[in-house]
Amino acid sequence: MEYNREEFLEPIESALGRVQSLFDVYQNEKFERRSAEFFCLELCGEAGELANLQKKRWKGKAIDDAHIADEAADVLIALMNYANAAGVNLAEAVASKLERIERKRCELEERGEAY
Repeated sequence: MEYNREEFLEPIESALGRVQSLFDVYQNEKFERRSAEFFCLELCGEAGELANLQKKRWKGKAIDDAHIADEAADVLIALMNYANAAGVNLAEAVASKLERIERKRCELEERGEAY
């Protein structure tokens, strides 16, 4: 499969915004309202838990794939909650960032350098 800008960015721009919106509805209907700062700290904690599991796996300990998946899900949920509380449109932010990454990658490629 070859990289195609439109095929890559279209689902991000169309679906991610919808997913983020649905997370916001769920969070606001079912849980206590919290600040962006709370969710930022929660995100850091969840990412740390995921990183700790990965570090243990890297050291050779048997870490169940389901445990990794569970922590990865926690990270995504915390990110969605943070973005919603902070007013960040992830679809726009991710598409914009990927565009900048691709421009930089192309510039480096033209110079024979890796990104």
